[in-house]
Order: sequence, then C-alpha cells, then structure tokens
Amino acid sequence: MSKGVNLHMTNALIRPAWTPATIAMMIIGFMIFWPLGLAVIAYILWGDRLDQFKSEINRATDGFANGFSGRCSRNARRANSWHRAPSGNVAFDDWREAELQRLDEERLKLDEMRREFEEYSRELRRAKDQQDFDRFMNDRDAPVAKKPKKSQRKSGGKEISGK
Repeated sequence: MSKGVNLHMTNALIRPAWTPATIAMMIIGFMIFWPLGLAVIAYILWGDRLDQFKSEINRATDGFANGFSGRCSRNARRANSWHRAPSGNVAFDDWREAELQRLDEERLKLDEMRREFEEYSRELRRAKDQQDFDRFMNDRDAPVAKKPKKSQRKSGGKEISGK
C-alpha cells in the first residue's frame, strides 16, 4: 500500500460527519423518501460506531449459533463429545459416561414409543374417519331407498313395471 492511503478513510467523501456531501445526501434522501433521509442522519451521527457495532453483533451471533450446533442433531452428545471435558477423576468420568449412555438409550426408547403412539393415533383417526364416512354414505343412501324406483311409476292410476 502507498503512503497516501489511509486505512480508516477519514478523508473519504462520504463519512460519518457533517460534510457537504453527507448534508446533500440527507436532503436528497428526504426529498426521495423520508426514511432514507433519517437513515443518512443516523449514519452521520452514529456511523463512526458502525465497525464496533458490526464486530459486536458478529461475535454475539456467532456465540448464539454455536450454542445451537450441538442441540439440533439427534446424536448431539456423540457429535460433540469434546464438550465433555474430563474432570480429573477417572471414576467420576466413567460413571458420567455410563449415565450419559443410559440416558441416550432411554431417549431412544422414548423416541421409539413416541413413533409407535403416533402410528397408533394415525390408525385410530383413519378408523374413525372411515366410520364417519360409512355412516355418511349410509345416511345419504337411506332416503334414496325409500323413494319409488324409476321402474315403478304411476301413470294414470296404474303402476307400470319396467320388466
């Protein structure tokens, strides 16, 4: 880089300060769309804090996202076993590993029971829906059965058979 280049660009045309360029941008922003003018004012007043704000937001979102990395997967404990730092006591670490393994097995059993219950509930709903549909069809067809058939119409007091 040459000597004349300033990394912070304090001599830039558009910078967070009351320069003729930023004032003109603010006026034009208000004429085009008033929130744009407000955004320029905010940049003029607080733009010098933008880099610090950006780095703080990045750190916060990185920490937030890292907190989810292990919780989202089904095998979170196995995938992130490095989170289980040894305590220094071998007996405790062995007991903890056994307990965590037992809890994982219990969780797998509960997941299987949940899947079985969902299947059972789905079958019950299907059977109930089938029963409701059959009842509807029977009720719908019942009044039709009481009407005289097309082959048996009365014509002038006489019954005509379609045979």
